[in-house]
Amino acid sequence: MPKLYGMLDSGNCYKPRLLMAKLGRRFEHVEVSSHDGGTRSEAYLAMNPNGMVPLLELDDGRLLAESNAILLHLGEGTRFVPQEAYRRALAYQWLFFEQYSHEPYIAVRKAILTVPRRAAEATPERLALTLERGNKALRVMERQLGETPFLAGGTLSVADISLYAYTHEAGEGGFDLAEYPAIAAWLARVAADPGHVPIGWLP
Repeated sequence: MPKLYGMLDSGNCYKPRLLMAKLGRRFEHVEVSSHDGGTRSEAYLAMNPNGMVPLLELDDGRLLAESNAILLHLGEGTRFVPQEAYRRALAYQWLFFEQYSHEPYIAVRKAILTVPRRAAEATPERLALTLERGNKALRVMERQLGETPFLAGGTLSVADISLYAYTHEAGEGGFDLAEYPAIAAWLARVAADPGHVPIGWLP
């Protein structure tokens, strides 16, 4: 059975759990927290020298890191990775957008506002920057979702799962999702898709 090393409260770790739940795939969750140094242990660094979660261990022992790479691997040959080349590239585009333009601001702003050990990072300058750039990312999503029901077109894909993880909790970082009606409707569509589970779900 595959093992997924991760943190229960991490959006990046929620992504592969959510996809595997939708696919009905069995897996074992192994909690490895950065809060208590678990990701910096010798044993964990031997598996993932980057010291990050999530990390997927396949049945044959091969390892795969980075949440969006894990999504692409798990989604291969399923409805979540578009077969047509251009639509597949659009899904990849949104995965890159999530890591470069979305997660560094929306997820980070929530973390520095809600995780006590990161409170020192919540300087006025950092809060202003993350709010500005996080709203910029949300405006990009709002524009697309005003045109198509899902980010890469008419059907749900790995792009939606990736961006759902941190967007659905953006309010905890001080982002007003009431300003983004198309995103709000999209969040509801993703949650209504069969097999959906909340971020606190474990197999």
